[in-house]
Formats: sequence, structure tokens, C-alpha cells
Amino acid sequence: MHRFKWVIVATVFCCQRAVPAEIPASLVILNALVYTADAGHGTAQAFAARDGRILDVGSDATISRYIGPNTRVIDAGGRRVLPGLIDAHVHPTLGLYELDICDLKDAQMSLAEITHFVADCVARYQVKPGQWLTVEEWNYAGGNETDGSHPNLRAALDLASHVVPIQLLGSDFHHGAFNSAALALARVGDSPPIGYSRATLRNEFSSLSKLVGVDARGEPDGTVNENARDRMEAPGVDAVTLEGVLRDPEKTMKVLNEAGITALQDAWVRPGATNRLYDVLSERGHLTARVNLMQFYQPESFVLANGEINYDALIERAKAVRESYASNPLIKADGVKIVADGVLEGNPRADPPTLPNSPVIRPFLQPIFGRDTDGSVTVTGYVNTYSATCAQVRANPKQYEPSNAVARFKSAHGYGPAQCVVSSGRLLHTRTVILEYAKRMHLAGFTLHIHAIGDETVRTAIDAIEAARAADGNALRPDTIAHLQLVSPADVQRIGRDHLFTVYTLGWAATYPEYDVTVIPFIQHVRDASYAGLHEPGSYYERQAYPTASTTRAGGILAAGSDAPVGLRNPRPFENMAIGMTRQLPGQPPLGPSERLTLDQVIDAYTINAARSLGRDDEIGSIETGKSADFIVLDQDIVSLTAKGHPEQVAATHVLSTWFQGRQVSGDAP
Repeated sequence: MHRFKWVIVATVFCCQRAVPAEIPASLVILNALVYTADAGHGTAQAFAARDGRILDVGSDATISRYIGPNTRVIDAGGRRVLPGLIDAHVHPTLGLYELDICDLKDAQMSLAEITHFVADCVARYQVKPGQWLTVEEWNYAGGNETDGSHPNLRAALDLASHVVPIQLLGSDFHHGAFNSAALALARVGDSPPIGYSRATLRNEFSSLSKLVGVDARGEPDGTVNENARDRMEAPGVDAVTLEGVLRDPEKTMKVLNEAGITALQDAWVRPGATNRLYDVLSERGHLTARVNLMQFYQPESFVLANGEINYDALIERAKAVRESYASNPLIKADGVKIVADGVLEGNPRADPPTLPNSPVIRPFLQPIFGRDTDGSVTVTGYVNTYSATCAQVRANPKQYEPSNAVARFKSAHGYGPAQCVVSSGRLLHTRTVILEYAKRMHLAGFTLHIHAIGDETVRTAIDAIEAARAADGNALRPDTIAHLQLVSPADVQRIGRDHLFTVYTLGWAATYPEYDVTVIPFIQHVRDASYAGLHEPGSYYERQAYPTASTTRAGGILAAGSDAPVGLRNPRPFENMAIGMTRQLPGQPPLGPSERLTLDQVIDAYTINAARSLGRDDEIGSIETGKSADFIVLDQDIVSLTAKGHPEQVAATHVLSTWFQGRQVSGDAP
């Protein structure tokens, strides 16, 4: 094979000695299967590049005329070549590789095992009393089995240490768990700590009560999610990882380039902190990908003395950051991230079960959970929250607060009085703030990138984008909604009508048995926790969960984002593509098979559509004349595999080499 390759190259050289000096390319790729990702989804055999840009695309014969005495000629050996991949929603500063930190690595552990693991970290890292220990990549959806000594997460972490404040960070960065030493640090404003307790959750912290899990007595059980964690002044989600990432910033580029990624959108950038990674790489000349920074601010942090949000000050700060990158050809900061909601997972293992917090159109159900014969969590029934019994509880809540009253109620009804609560979740900001913030930022020339999980939040995000576009008359910005775990049929059509960009993490659109029981029973009635029980054909969740194909058919523009390191640290683009086409994991049934995508759709989601979502489709996203010479060479032909009926095998694809601006940045030398 190598001998044949060099014969080809030598033959081409001998025939091109008369080429004029102004024509030769610096790089020519021959004998390839080039997926151009152009409007016609064309396939080419070769292309030429000079000064980091593509000169021409065509056949070997056409492109050979660009070969001169100093041209680097690569025979691709018939390999499949794609444009450089674009991850439209990723978090490199949170660590795309393992660091020397206390890290559970998303493993499913019982609470007893978590106790031992965390206690070992306290000793190994010599954490002193009063110093925080952050434990990353906690699998909040799997494992976490209780026992008599470990009835909940608070008790399990207390056994690891009573004097070191401990937080577990969920692998999704939305869930958290804390020990008593940490819970005691919760405060209101600058006042001394008063701690999370049954009393403070009913008074000072009542607005956060839906984000703090409680036991049957109403005392915190250790689970604290979303911005309720901020009241304990726990280290932020990037506080531990950013320091480690900055010790070797080039390693982040190595991980991305090895995955075939040559452009990305960092979907959560705190100016003055997380953008430092890209500043350092740019200063060193080691930034081997284009980067869009989605600036993240908490509007409520910009409050005037009268209690109103100082949007003018917030926008001036965002403009200053945008301007600081105006002359940088690789970095843009012309977008803002709005985290509109939390997540759709509840906690079936808590007593009473903790409800999800992401807003939904129909109120959450109150499942009654039990155990299967093998000890797995299952659903044994549902609370009728509209019964006279529950109406009585809601009308007289104090009557059911004492522990003996809770025990009597539970003995009589089979569930606790706390499960009479009716909730539809809550936005992380008021609807008024979300719409006003979106409008003001759009008027200031920023693109919107909105995190929305529940169907009611997706509706709010669409409302915000529509209102922002109406305010400035600009519907051409690539405003985006990310995640979209649950979308109502009416809002699928609105996404299409507005031609909104949707950034899905395609790898999530599959069945995950341990995970599904934390979500689906709260959304719709299920028989049990089996696949058949949870995934009834035609049910709301089965039809509307991650509706990738439906939103695309309606006119939405599909882009792909790994959300790494959420779930897995590696961005894994080809695993995501495979799941996008199959909607299933190996050995598992599919999730909503009617939402399966085609190969063209998943490739476009990682190339030209993602480029459009970043506002960079004039320079990247396809292999076309004039665009940046960003491309990857694969070890297998994913087009042929899929055509032969094996889309699942796309997951095993490896990138042999990655090229950025016509320069090889990853892989072995051809």
C-alpha cells in the first residue's frame, strides 16, 4: 500500500514541472472519499489548499494541476475525509480529561461505597477542617443504594467527615449533595450562616425549597441542586478543574483535535475566569480550533439599590468582552448563555421522592416507589394529588409537620403527606427577567444561547427569542436552544417556523434504564420500571423526548453539541452520531425510533449546520473553495457502513489525522 502511494505521488510530480509559480498549492489531498458537506452533499476525490484555505475541490486529475515542487501531497488511500467537526455546546474548562482531583468518574456506587471513597479523598488530599472538598462526576441517577447506616446522602457524607464541608457535583453539574458541615453554611446575603434546615426551608429559604431534598421529617437529606448551592458559598463547578486545566492548556486542544474537532462553542464562559484557557492558548500560538465564547452572567448579580436589575451595566461589561476579541481571528465572544432551567430528574430513592425542578407544561406526577425482587427501584402506584386527602394536607400543612403525624399518615395511605405537593417546577430566573435579558442582549447585538430542558422552559425560550427578534427586527442571528429534552408538539412547529437552531446532545437520545426511572414516572403514568413499562409506544415522553427529526422536519436547524464533560469527559462525536441515527445503545431498545436521523443529518449537525450556529459558515463547516482547510481523515467509511445498514458501527470510528488551517494538528504523519 505504501509503495503504491509513493508511486502515485512520484508520477504526479514528474508531470507538473511546468506549473506557473502562482498556481501551486501548499497541500494537496488525493485519492480520498471527500464528504464536502456542501449544499448538494457532494463527494469529491481530491482538494488543494494554500495559505490555510481551500483552493479547489474536484477529481484527482483536476487537483493534480495544483502540485508544484514544494507542494505537500497526501495520498489518502481511499479513506473517508470529512470537514473538521464542530462541537456547538461543550465545556472544555470543566475538564475533558482526567485530572488529579477527587473524581467518582460517573461510576454507580452505593452510598456505603461513596462514604469510603470520599473519606479516602479527605485523607489523600489532606483536607483540613473547614476547607471544602469537592468530589466531581457523581452519578446521581445510578447506584446510590441506601442501607441502615447510610439512609441518605447527607448521612453517607457525614460518615466521611463531620468537620470538612463536602460537596458532590453531579456529572451533569446541576445536581449536588452535601454533608451537614456544608449544609450548616447556608446564608442569606452577607448575614452569618443559618444553615439549611426544616425551619429555614419554610422561612428564609422558602424560595429555594424545591431545590433542596428533604427526608420524611422535612430535614435536608443532603441533595441540593442548581443555584440553591450558591447559598453555601461552595466552590463553583469550575473552581477545581480550571486550575488543573491551566497547568497544561495544550492538553485540552489535544483531546479536541484527536476527536476531530476544529471549532467549538464554549457554552458557559465566565469572563475573567474560564476565558483564560483560550487567552493562554492564543498567546502561545497553540489554539488549534476556532472558539465561540458564550458569555455567562447572572442578571440578579447586577442589582441596583432599588432592587431592579442594572441591565445597562451588565451589557456594557459583555460589550467590553466582545470588543476585546474583535481582532482575534480565532475567538469570538458575540453570544450570551442563558440558563433558563434545571433538570428533569427526580430522586426515587429519597423519602419522600424528590421531584424534578425543570418547568413542565403539566404538573409533575407523584409516583410511589418500591423495590423489585432484585432490589431495583420500581413504581408501585401514584398519589392522587387532587384527592380530598391531599387537599386537606395542602390546606393544613402544619398539622402534618410533626414526625409522628407523618408516620401515621404514611401508615394509613402508603405515602407521606409531602407527596401531596403539586409542582410544575421552576425557572432559574423569573420569566420576566429571562424575556427582558434576552431582549436587551439582542438589541446590543448578541446572539442568544438558551439552556432549556423541560417543555415549559422550551416554550419560554421560544417566547424570549421571538420577543427579542421583534424588538430589533433581526431574525438572522443564529439564536439557539440547547438540550430540549422535552418539547411539546406545538413548540416543535414554532421552532420550525422561526428557523431556530437546536443544539442536541445526540448521545442522550437513547434509553438508559437507571436514568429513565428518575424521569419518566414523574412525567407520565407508568406500570413499572421495566422498558415496556416506561416506554409505552405513543406516550408523551416517547414521542416528545429529544425530538431531533421532528424539529428538523418542521424547519429547525439541527446542530450537535457533546456537552462534555457532562456524562462523559470525552466529546465522542462519532458515538453521538451513531446514537442520533439509531436512538439506542448497544443491547438496549430504542427511544422514540421515529426520531431517528439520517447520516447526512448527523454529519451536517457536526459540520455545516454547526458552523451556521456559530455564525462562521462563511469560513468553516464544509470543504469548499475559499474556506479554511479544516478536515479529518477517518479509519472507516461511515457512508458505506450506513448504506449497508450498520449505522451503529459509526460509533467505533477513529480519527486518523486532523488538519486545521491546512496544518496537521493530530494523528500520525501520513
